[in-house]
Amino acid sequence: MAPVAAPDMLNPGVEDVVADRNRHQGVPPPQDQTMVINMGPQHPSTHGVLRLVLEIDGESVVSLAPDIGYLHTGIEKTCEAKFYQQVVPLTDRIDYLCPMTNNLAYCLAVEKLLGLEIPERAQYLRVLLNELTRIQSHLVWLGTHAMDIGALTVFLYCFREREDILRIFESVSGQRMMTSYFRIGGLSLEPPLDFYKQVQDFLNIMPGRIKQYEDLLTGNPIWMGRLKGIGHLSAADAIALGVTGPPLRASGVDWDLRRDMPYSGYEKFQFKVPVSNDCDVWARYVVRMEEMYESVKICQQALDGLPEGRIVADAPKIILPDREQMKTQMEALIHHFKIVTEGFGVPAGEVFQAVESPRGEMGYYVVSDGTAKPYRVHMRNPSYATLQALETMCKGRLLADVVAVIGSIDIVLGEIDR
Repeated sequence: MAPVAAPDMLNPGVEDVVADRNRHQGVPPPQDQTMVINMGPQHPSTHGVLRLVLEIDGESVVSLAPDIGYLHTGIEKTCEAKFYQQVVPLTDRIDYLCPMTNNLAYCLAVEKLLGLEIPERAQYLRVLLNELTRIQSHLVWLGTHAMDIGALTVFLYCFREREDILRIFESVSGQRMMTSYFRIGGLSLEPPLDFYKQVQDFLNIMPGRIKQYEDLLTGNPIWMGRLKGIGHLSAADAIALGVTGPPLRASGVDWDLRRDMPYSGYEKFQFKVPVSNDCDVWARYVVRMEEMYESVKICQQALDGLPEGRIVADAPKIILPDREQMKTQMEALIHHFKIVTEGFGVPAGEVFQAVESPRGEMGYYVVSDGTAKPYRVHMRNPSYATLQALETMCKGRLLADVVAVIGSIDIVLGEIDR
């Protein structure tokens, strides 16, 4: 490998990373006039799990290689040692900004294998909670993205509204983040009476709050200067790299699983899929802001049209019986004992179920060998695929633009653990 500038400034291993990447990709080694530097971690949550190895010519990015670390969670392997229902709390830990979405994707996959019919009331509540999850995830993205650019006020406003959503999650599940509220076959508990008022109060104020963020940012010349024309990703490149979600729609591809491959009753809701042809950081900002408005509309439809009825399927050998039934019915007591101690068998087969998470296509591939524990669980995470598009978006741009581009793809490192 050719010598690079200021080698004493480099951490051990940087040259090896670049040399290894270049060897596999057939890229010529860095030239004498370029410098290889580490960038990151730029956020506490990326410490040890993501750094960027940049080759720069002056302030221009010549090449970029994400070097991901490992959280060593081993969640996919751990799933094989648990009963099917015990896997749900593990799915919370994949993406701490959208635990409900991960719960839903996994439950839908297992329910497909079981052939369970989920009551309409449970489906509406699942949609409602998933859209609230999308809003709170987008709020974290917007707040941290704006803070990276230097707009601290927006960060404080976004976390104010996110706190309202976390309080709703806490009232319905008992937890603010790792909710584990969904069950295979429905939901764990009927929401408390004040849940509906909390949701309605939030939906009443949220459109005005989104407008407040836009008033602060959309016409701001600094914000526009840092976002417009930065981090270009064409539709062809986005598809080739497996990019999904808002970054894909910001590249002009009109694709949303909620509309195009509906699940959990999404076909009953009216909403638009925001798309932009600008293909830059600005487009990703605009698409997510529009998505928050649409999520508020979906939540309102779910609240207004919430049907009466049960929140779990009629499957006594899979669903835990009511506690009152256990006090009076021996059969219910036996079902409870067997489900808790032995789990429930799932017909042999394999299935893949994907949902539209705030970051894109989140899918679960589940293989059953007919026992009470999954033979294999594999998770398709959007952040892992989106991260590989980073070099395409940053190549030829200035070093300062890399910060704006990373914020625009909205990755969560928990998803990238392999």
